[in-house]
This record gives sequence, C-alpha cells and structure tokens, in this order.
Amino acid sequence: MCPYVCDAPQAPEQLTFRTIGGTDVRVGRIAPSGAGAPGRRISLQIGHSPGGADGARAALTPHQARHLAATLLQQAAAAEGGIADVTAGQVEVSYLGRESYSVATRGHTLLTDQPSTAGGADAAMTPTELFVASLSSCVAFYAGRYLARHELNRDGLHVSAAFATATDRPARVGAVKLTIRVPGGVPPSRQAALLAVASHCTVHNTLHHPPDIAIELT
Repeated sequence: MCPYVCDAPQAPEQLTFRTIGGTDVRVGRIAPSGAGAPGRRISLQIGHSPGGADGARAALTPHQARHLAATLLQQAAAAEGGIADVTAGQVEVSYLGRESYSVATRGHTLLTDQPSTAGGADAAMTPTELFVASLSSCVAFYAGRYLARHELNRDGLHVSAAFATATDRPARVGAVKLTIRVPGGVPPSRQAALLAVASHCTVHNTLHHPPDIAIELT
C-alpha cells in the first residue's frame, strides 16, 4: 500500500489507501443503527468502487480490528526482515498514526495508545499503564509459581495495582500499590514467604537495581 491517504473525497471518519496494484482499501467506522444495536464497528472494504461491490467487505468489532492490525504489523515486520530474527531480548516499536504504536517481540504484537484527551484514540493501554501491567503480571507470575510449588491452588489468583504519577519533575510513576488476592487462601505460615517471592520478581528487581540504558539515534 502507498504510505499516503488518497486525495479522493471520503466519508467522515474514513480513510482510503491505494495498493501498488491500484486496489482501493477503505477503513472507517459504522455507527449503530438502532437503540438495541451493538456498539460501533469498523468497516473494511477492498475494491475499486466506494461500495466495495467489486471487491470484499467486512464489519469488525474493535477487538477484531486490533487483532487484524497486530497480525498485519507482525507480517509486515517479518516481510521487511525485522521481526523474523528478533530474540527474546529485543523489542521493536513502530509508529502507527496519531498517538498509537505497535510493540513487537518474538512474533507477538501489542499496541499502545493515549486517551482521547491526549490526542489518541484510546485504543490500547498507554506506555505507563503497560509498565505497571508488566510489574503486576510479573508479580502474579512469581506468586503463581510459589503457590504451585507448594501445592496451593492458584485458580482465581488476581493482582490489583493502583498507581499515581509523581507531581514533580521528572515525569514518572511516583507510587505503585500491589494487592495479591488468592481465593483459595494461603496458610499463615506461607504468607510471608509468598510476599517475599513476589517482591523479588524480575521486573521488581529491575526497579530496585536500574539497568544501564542507552538511547541512540540512527
């Protein structure tokens, strides 16, 4: 596809792209038609005519559209030779438009975005929320491993994270409070050990022992 939006007249909230072969691809949003209709859908039309009669069309849920976008990004990166050789210690971030980015590693892709109040489409977590999510899921993983190792039930294991940004400079997360919930319960004799293990997960350790970070421009 060409990297620009075609100059042909477009319906509101619709973008049209033209492939190298001359096929138009239209992406837009469909508003619900009735009070009982489901939420907005994303329309995808491939064909030369505005109605896509000579091509194909589909209506996607936001979740399906994000999954399709992630799959396309993964395949595009592989075709360009970027993601095929990515190792467990490498992450690739690519700009998508507005305030959205794709994040890819080992063949997996996710998105980040910003709220509409910050110029984004609110289609995914922000990088800051993703940071807290990384810490929370790492704590959950270590806690789950501890429970399994001591033959305790980890079904329903849940970690909640409340965080706040600092009010001074530099911009950063100022505080995070993690709460671990184990529906099956943890014997009193195991609780301190569980907290100790969870507190030494890889992400938490990294925060206590910051890595050397180098930012370069190529």
